[in-house]
Amino acid sequence: MIWDELETGLAQLASEGLLRRRRTLDAPCGPEAVIEGQRVIAFCSNDYLGLANHPALIAAAQQAAERWGVGSGASHVVSGHLRPHAELEERLAAFVGQERALYFTTGYMANLAIAPTLVERNDAIFADKLNHASLIDAAQLARAEHIRYPHGDLDHLARRLAQSSARRKLILTDAVFSMDGDLAPLPELFELAERYDAWLVVDDAHGFGVLGPGGRGSLAHFGLPSSPRLILMGTLGKAAGVSGAFVAGDRRVMEWLMQRARPYIFTTASSPIIVATLIASLDLIANGDERRAHLQRLIARLQAGLSDLPQSLLPSPTAIQPLLIGGNDVAMQLAGQLFERGLWVPAIRPPTVPIGSARLRISLSAAHSEAQLDALIKTLREYAVNA
Repeated sequence: MIWDELETGLAQLASEGLLRRRRTLDAPCGPEAVIEGQRVIAFCSNDYLGLANHPALIAAAQQAAERWGVGSGASHVVSGHLRPHAELEERLAAFVGQERALYFTTGYMANLAIAPTLVERNDAIFADKLNHASLIDAAQLARAEHIRYPHGDLDHLARRLAQSSARRKLILTDAVFSMDGDLAPLPELFELAERYDAWLVVDDAHGFGVLGPGGRGSLAHFGLPSSPRLILMGTLGKAAGVSGAFVAGDRRVMEWLMQRARPYIFTTASSPIIVATLIASLDLIANGDERRAHLQRLIARLQAGLSDLPQSLLPSPTAIQPLLIGGNDVAMQLAGQLFERGLWVPAIRPPTVPIGSARLRISLSAAHSEAQLDALIKTLREYAVNA
C-alpha cells in the first residue's frame, strides 16, 4: 500500500539524519527567539537588516489596514491591483535602476514566472549547478533544454553557449548562493550574455538590501548597467523584512510577463498591508548604511573568531556564513548541543547541499549584538576543543 511506502520513506529519512523538524516560535522574528518557553539567540533567519519587527514597519502595516483593509480580493489582472501595489512597483523599479518592476507574492512564484514565460522547446537554459530549488524547478517547467554548468565555471559555460544552436538562450543564476554565501561572477556572466545573445536572469534574494550602494543589490554592487537582456529578481522577505518578491527589467519583458506569466496571472494579489509595509521598508533600506556597516563588522568578527577551528567556514563575504561539518549526524548533533546552550543555528543537510557537505548555516543580522555573536564564537570554540 502507498501508506506503507510513505512510512518506509519517512523512516529512511530519519535513519539518514534527513528528517526535517519545525519549531514553533512564541516571539516575533528577531535576534532572540522563544521556543517552548526557552529563549535562544537565533542565527537562522534571513532578516539581514533586522527590519522584520521594526516599529516603522509595524506602524505602516497598521495604517495600511485602516486605509486599505486586509485583502486584495482578486488577481492583479482582474481587480486586485490596488494603488499600493502600483506605487510599490514604481518605487522598486526606480530603486534598482530598471524600467519596470512586477510584484509577486513570493520569491518562488517570481522565479517560476520568468524562465517558463520567456523560453520554451528549442530554447536553452544555462544554469549554475548550485542554483536555488526555485530556479531548478523553473528551468524544468520551461521545457527548454536545461544545461547545468559547474558552479561558477565560466569557461565551461562559454563552451556550452558557443556550442548551442538554440533559438533563445537564457543564463540563470543566483547572485548570492544561499547555502555557500559566495557571489556569482555577474560582470563576467553579463559579458557572456552579450557575446552569445542571451538573457541573464539574476536571483538577488540574498543580495537585495544588503549589497551595493544604498542596499540596491548585487547588480549595483558590481556596477552593472541596465540592459534589455538583464532580468533581476529580488526577494522582499529577507533583508526587506516583510514578504514577497519582484522582477525588474526592460519594460517589454515586464509587459510580456504580466500578459503571460501564469504565477502572476492566476493568483490573488498580495494583501495591501504587506505592500504598503514594503514601501516603508524601502526607505529604511535606502537609509540603512549603518545597519549594513554593522553587519559587515559582525561578519569580520565571526570569521576572525573561527579562523583556526578544525571545521572551516566557507569563503563568504555575505551574511550567510556556512561552517562545513561533513556528516549529517555530526551536524545535527552539534546543532542540538548549541540549542541546549541557547544558540539556534540550523544544520543544513542533503538534498539542500551535496552529500558529505552538511553544515551549520550561520545567518547574521544587523540586529545581532557583538555580545550575542561572541557567545556563539565562544561556544563553537569550546566544542571544537572537546570534539
